[in-house]
Amino acid sequence: MSAAELAAQLADAGHAGAYFVSDDDRDGMLAAARTLGFAVARVDLAGATTKADVLARIAAALAFPDWFGHNWDALADALGDLSWAPPAPGRVLLFEHADAWRDAEPDEFDTLLAILDEAAFDWADRDVALWSLLTVPPERLAVDADDDRD
Repeated sequence: MSAAELAAQLADAGHAGAYFVSDDDRDGMLAAARTLGFAVARVDLAGATTKADVLARIAAALAFPDWFGHNWDALADALGDLSWAPPAPGRVLLFEHADAWRDAEPDEFDTLLAILDEAAFDWADRDVALWSLLTVPPERLAVDADDDRD
């Protein structure tokens, strides 16, 4: 996909949500987001082993306000508001190294995905794209796609 096509796709708030992307596509996605003037936050989950670790890393990457309660409801509230964040025409949350936590805590991981998707849908109603991109190794992306077809 060309850079222009990728930027056009990212600009479409109606398609925003939580998606797995190949590690190989990360830089192109970030470049397209920056071309659009989107705010980009990188959330490195390497070594995260608990929900508390994950929430702390998200809070740090997004510079959440002090009122953030470090639970799933508070995450949903913070992502649904964003009035405390610098204005941007759209946002990309890039989650890197999520594999180990996903494998260790699949139910918690699914909860995170549901919250990210719901926030994207809410922002789409306001015509603002909120993308959550979870990078995975290319070989794992193919396996995950096969699993989704079952």
